[in-house]
Amino acid sequence: MEASYLKDVDLKNILIIGLDSVALAHSARRAGFKVFAVDFFGDQDLRKTCESTLSIVTQKAGESCGRLETDFSPDKFLVLAREILARHRVDGIFLASGLEDSQKTLLELHKLAPIIGNHPRTIRSVRGKVEFFNEVRKLGINHPDTTLVETTERAKQAAKDIGYPVLVKPLRSLGGSGIRLAESKTQLDEILQRIAPFPLWILIQEYIIGKNMSVSFVSTGKTSLILTLNEQLLGMQEVGQKEPFGYCGNIVPAAFDEAVTKKCANLVQKISAHFNLLGSNGIDLVVPEHGSPYIVEVNPRFQGTLECVEKFLGMNLVKAHLDACINGFLPSWKNVSSSKVCVRLILYARHRSLVPDFSGFDRVRDMPLPRAIVEEGEPLCSIVTTEMTRESAIEESMRLARRIYGLVRPAFQ
Repeated sequence: MEASYLKDVDLKNILIIGLDSVALAHSARRAGFKVFAVDFFGDQDLRKTCESTLSIVTQKAGESCGRLETDFSPDKFLVLAREILARHRVDGIFLASGLEDSQKTLLELHKLAPIIGNHPRTIRSVRGKVEFFNEVRKLGINHPDTTLVETTERAKQAAKDIGYPVLVKPLRSLGGSGIRLAESKTQLDEILQRIAPFPLWILIQEYIIGKNMSVSFVSTGKTSLILTLNEQLLGMQEVGQKEPFGYCGNIVPAAFDEAVTKKCANLVQKISAHFNLLGSNGIDLVVPEHGSPYIVEVNPRFQGTLECVEKFLGMNLVKAHLDACINGFLPSWKNVSSSKVCVRLILYARHRSLVPDFSGFDRVRDMPLPRAIVEEGEPLCSIVTTEMTRESAIEESMRLARRIYGLVRPAFQ
C-alpha cells in the first residue's frame, strides 16, 4: 500500500542520502524541490545542484579523495544527516545507493525525517540474502543457489554441494567489489586464503552463465510497472575497473525478445506485491541464453540507471516515485525514445590521478573538483551518452572516455 504517513506531509525540501546522488538530485530539482544532500564524494555538480551538501570526503586541490573501501561508513552518513537537519528544514529523505544493507542507520534516518519509499523493515526483507531467497523460492522464481557460511570448511562444503563454478561474495558489497569467481576447489582455496582471517560471514553462490541485466520499475505495493530493462556493464578493465564484477554503468534499454520481457514483468509483479515494494526500485538479474531470468538481488531505492531511464522515457522519475508512494498510481508517458539508446559509463582512475576541470563537458557527471587527487581504481567520473544504436552509444562513450583519460595527469606521492 502507499505510504499513508506521507499523505499530510507538505513536501518541499528533500534530503538525498547515498553514494550515487547527482542524477537523483538533478531529477528532484527538476521536479520542483529544494534539494539537500549527504553523500560520500562531494562532487562539484552535486554542490551546484543542491541548496546545501555535506560529504564524507572533503575535496581539495592537491589532496586525495580517499578510498571508498576504507572511508565509507554508514555512521558517518547519519552524523552528516543530523548536521544538515540541524541547519535546514527537511520534509523527507530519498535514498540513493550505499545504505540499503545498513538497517540500524536506516531506522535512525527514518526517525529524523520520513524515508519516502520503502520502509527500513521492507528494505531489510529484500536485502537479507538467505531469507530473501527462501521467500523467492516459495514464489517459484529462479534464483542462484546460495549459502551463508562463516568458516573455510563450510565454504568448501557449500561449493561442493552447489557445484562449481561458484561466486564468493562478501555479505555487503559496494558496486560489486570483493566478488570473486571460483571455477575449481583450488581457486576457491586461493580466494579463501586471500580473504581470511575467519570466522567471517560470506556467501557461496551458484554462478549462472548469462547476460547481466537489471529491471527498473515503479510499484505501489499492489501493482508495478516496468520502466526499462537494462544491460549492466561489469568489470570493464578498459575504464579502469579492477574488480572483475565491479559496476561500470548501464545500457538502456537492453535488447530482449518479448518472451523474456514478459517473464521479467511477471517476476517484478510477484516480487513487488509479495514484499510490498514502494516507488522506484530495481532488480538485478542474470538471463541465460535459453531459459528464464534468475533474480540476483533487489535494490529497494533509486538506481544508477536513473538518468538513462529518464532520457529514454522522457519522464521525471522522482515525480513517478512520489505518485506511486503517496497517491498509489503508476506513471504513463508519451515521449518514449524507442529509436535511441542511452549509456552511462563510469570511469575509474587508471593510476593515482590529478583531475582536470570537467565542467566544460556537458555529458560528464559526478565531477571531482579540479586538481583533486583520485586514487587508482576509485571512481573518476561518469559519462552519459545518447545515440541511435547500442553500438554507436558505446563507441561514443568510449571515445569520450579516451579523451578524458588523455587529460588526466599522474599525481605523485
